[in-house]
Amino acid sequence: MKSLKHVLDKFYDDFDFDNRLKHDPIEFPHRYKDRKDREVSAFIASCLAYGRVDLFKPVVERILTIMGKSPYSFLMNFDVKRQGRLFGFKYRFNESRDIVCLLFITHRLLERHASFERAFKAHYNREDQNTGKALAGLVGEMLSIDTAAVYGKNVHPPGLAQFFPSPAGGSACKRMSLFLRWMIRDRDIDFGIWKGIPKSKLVIPLDTHIARIGRCLGLTGRKSADWRAAVEITDSLKAFDAEDPLKYDFALCHHGISGMCRTGDGRPCEGCILSAF
Repeated sequence: MKSLKHVLDKFYDDFDFDNRLKHDPIEFPHRYKDRKDREVSAFIASCLAYGRVDLFKPVVERILTIMGKSPYSFLMNFDVKRQGRLFGFKYRFNESRDIVCLLFITHRLLERHASFERAFKAHYNREDQNTGKALAGLVGEMLSIDTAAVYGKNVHPPGLAQFFPSPAGGSACKRMSLFLRWMIRDRDIDFGIWKGIPKSKLVIPLDTHIARIGRCLGLTGRKSADWRAAVEITDSLKAFDAEDPLKYDFALCHHGISGMCRTGDGRPCEGCILSAF
C-alpha cells in the first residue's frame, strides 16, 4: 500500500491542473467571479457533463450564453412562458423541455433556499459518514417540485430524471459528486466555496474508467460502478490521505481514461500505473 501511495502522490504532484482546466467542465464556473454565479453555472455544467467533452461543452456554452452575465440572476427571475422558448435545443437523452425543466426546478429551489449551499445543508448532518444522505435529500427535494409548468402535468420523463440520479437508488451519481467536489473541496482547481463540510466527506465522482482502475488496484471489489463502489474506493483512498481523499481523483481519472488497468480482478495488469515505478 505504501508503494501505491507513493505512485498516486507522485501523479498528483505532477498533475497539470492548468491543462486540466482547459478540458474540464469546471472551466465554466471559473469564468465567473461572483460565488452565486459560480455555484449555478457549476450545477448546470455538471448536469450536462456526460458523453464526449466536445459534444456537451457547446451545449453548456449555449445555455450559459443565453443566461447572460449572471446565471444566478437569470434563474432567480426565470419565467417558463417568457424564457423557456429560448432553449429550443436538446442534448442526447435530454429533450429541450427537459433542459427547460432543469432550469425551472433550479429556479424553484433557489426561490426556496437562495443558494444550492443552503439547500444541500438543509439535508446535511455533520454526523453523516459522507455526502450520500444529504445528496439523496437534495435530489429528492428537487424531484418533488411540480413540473406541470413545463410539461403540462407533473411528470418526470427519462430525459429529466437523467439529470437527477440519487444514492438512494444506488447510482454512482458521478455528475452530482463532481458538483459537490467543486463546491466543497478547497484545493487545486476546485472552489471550496461551501464552508462547514469537510472535504473528507466527499465521495469520488465514479465512472467506468475509475471503477476499472479502482478494481485493478484493489480499491474496491465491486464489479458494478455504483454508489457502494464509489464509497469503497473513496474509503480506500482515505488510507493515503484521510483529510482529502479526492486529491487522487485527478490521477485516477487521467490514467483510467488512458486505457490502463483493464483486468478488473484486483491484479496489477500490463500497463498498470504501478508498473511505471
